[in-house]
Amino acid sequence: MKTSFAATVLLAAFATPAAHAQSYPAKPITLVVPFAAGGPTDVVARTLGAAMGRTLNQTVVIENKTGAGGTLAAAHTARATPDGYTFLIHHNGMATAPALYRKLPYNPLTDFEYVSQVIDVPMTLLGRKDLPAKDFTELRAYLKAQGDKVNLAHAGLGAVSHLCGVLFRQAIGADVTTVPYQGTGPAMNALLAGQVDLLCDQTTSTTQHIKAGSVKLYGVTTAARLKTLPAAPTLAEQGLKGFEVVVWHGIYAPKGTPKEAIDKFGAALRAALKDPVVAQRLDELGAVVVPEAKQTPEGLRTWLAEETARYAPVIKAAGQFAD
Repeated sequence: MKTSFAATVLLAAFATPAAHAQSYPAKPITLVVPFAAGGPTDVVARTLGAAMGRTLNQTVVIENKTGAGGTLAAAHTARATPDGYTFLIHHNGMATAPALYRKLPYNPLTDFEYVSQVIDVPMTLLGRKDLPAKDFTELRAYLKAQGDKVNLAHAGLGAVSHLCGVLFRQAIGADVTTVPYQGTGPAMNALLAGQVDLLCDQTTSTTQHIKAGSVKLYGVTTAARLKTLPAAPTLAEQGLKGFEVVVWHGIYAPKGTPKEAIDKFGAALRAALKDPVVAQRLDELGAVVVPEAKQTPEGLRTWLAEETARYAPVIKAAGQFAD
């Protein structure tokens, strides 16, 4: 029995959406990273992207779009075609940007779809190797005495090292001089060369230097000691009560991205986080996978709103803004 041309067209029309949904992803997916290659967020993105690509049977391409504390990458993603082939991995900067920038070209709370929280990363307070203070107690006294003669490096306005520095200055009540660099790598290199005195940054970029003995470790910013650096005391246990800074990462998509794409990308992400090779790599970096309840769009949406509200008064009090 022959099928009429009209019936064939009608059947094809009904079949196309299902076939399209089943074929996703039909081409490589881009995961935008707001920071330079080799930096903490980039390392995490490449580790996850390789494992996700195997699950999705497509390449996850890492695109480093740097500048303006991560806002260029976020704006780029917000404007991207919402077809399921562009995603963004970003850290606390998504929550701090509304307070830091007077003219932000996107709204983190309304211009994105949410995929998942990913990992938490502790921060470490480091000093140049020849800094006179032997421990945090001596460092605190040194900062009080030296004041703005002490240089505290950070990876640029909006970076988590910048945020950690702002919070640290407020906590100790010392007016140290902050020195911005274009990324974590240059800031770390300046510390290693003795050009600056202090740096507060993620374990993903500091652990290797700590273990090599090329910097002084004054403490970690978590509530409890780290299993990767068990001998390192927390700043809280050394008297800096209430000082806790953790870098969290989330994955976003342009507003309007199909739910099917978000669900499939999210499922691949959750599979990657359970992959033994990925887990070992993240553990080596000191990163902690967030609980499964947070590995959801709603988990990220709720957390971003809470963190945005938390950081706004802190940044306002610090008086540090950008156009």
